[in-house]
Amino acid sequence: MKKIFLSIVLIVVVIIGCKTSSDSSNSKKLNIVFEPKSNSTVSGTATFEEKNGKVTFVAKLAGLKPGIHAIHIHEKSDCTAADGSSAGGHWNPTFKKHGKWGVGEYHKGDIGNFTADEKGNGTITLTTDEWCIGCGDATKDILGKGLIVHQGTDDYVSQPAGNAGARVACSAIIK
Repeated sequence: MKKIFLSIVLIVVVIIGCKTSSDSSNSKKLNIVFEPKSNSTVSGTATFEEKNGKVTFVAKLAGLKPGIHAIHIHEKSDCTAADGSSAGGHWNPTFKKHGKWGVGEYHKGDIGNFTADEKGNGTITLTTDEWCIGCGDATKDILGKGLIVHQGTDDYVSQPAGNAGARVACSAIIK
């Protein structure tokens, strides 16, 4: 009886060990959907995937006016306001000036600009070790924030938000 019990315990330990050392425990993925704001028809999705200490962000949008648009992470995961204002200002946990990602000072939420083609479709990708998904570090954790697409271009200079215009799409960054 003791041998059977020890065999079962050994099997359980091996199974648990295999599950905790698999690649899936080192990877987190979050898919979110945009909703239109400010009377726009913008729609789209975004994915945040964390692997080996880096987060890759990909947003795919449709219904935009052709041209350059800004996208930022905002303070709150609240998209209830018709104009997206309920998402608050840019996420800036390190209290830096607004700017261009990777150049001088910038907010952790200052993702940047992307171009919508003549059909109003646009995509943007960013990979960074300055974000995490659910790690609990207030200076890196994107959970509980909002993702906003703006009508215009971020000039990377105007404070505090780049003068990018109306908020035309919003999504909460939540599980």
